[in-house]
Amino acid sequence: MQALIIAGGSIEDAFALDFVKKNTFDFVIAADRGMEFFYRNGLVPDKIVGDFDSVKKEVFQYLKEKHPDIPILKFQPEKDETDTELAIRTAIEAGCEKIWLLGATGTRLDHVIGNIHLLGMAMEQGCECILVDPYNRIRMLNQGIRLKREEQYGDYISLFPFTPEVKGLTLKGFKYPLQKYHFTCYHSLGVSNEISGDEAEISFEDGILLMVESKDKN
Repeated sequence: MQALIIAGGSIEDAFALDFVKKNTFDFVIAADRGMEFFYRNGLVPDKIVGDFDSVKKEVFQYLKEKHPDIPILKFQPEKDETDTELAIRTAIEAGCEKIWLLGATGTRLDHVIGNIHLLGMAMEQGCECILVDPYNRIRMLNQGIRLKREEQYGDYISLFPFTPEVKGLTLKGFKYPLQKYHFTCYHSLGVSNEISGDEAEISFEDGILLMVESKDKN
């Protein structure tokens, strides 16, 4: 099963609507202020999750009254988890094996960093969670991966160790290759690499990588 979660960060409607049109999801969740995207565009989520302290009251009220059959999971504002984490956990509990997360970036860097960490929370539970916005696709890797140039998201691929060290990192088919490199935190070595052929391969022996595929704003 695949889920789509619309969170309450920055979201460009044209991009999000195109993303929804081009992909198929078994389960769609609005996380708190993410409801406003559905409201603006006349769409209906399968479930609503959050403490509802940031969504406009008239939006929440409209969705409750217009679509009373939508399950609503309401939490107290004084909680340990963010609304986005609650939405991800809800999708995992429903049996989703892959989650696409939109509206998870924006001006609140604390929320962005927190959302990136949630990719690891999902990974630990056997669920692939991918954060997407118009310029970035972000995922966490605990094993190697092959990337086709025609399928990459933008022109650049950046890698960051998400554990103190990533052992035996090998990059093949990249402009800047590596061979059995001991990759550690606190430097920018992995920023802005590029696929040089039709396909590239990332492999490593131990650790966790954060992979960011990105494109420049036109």
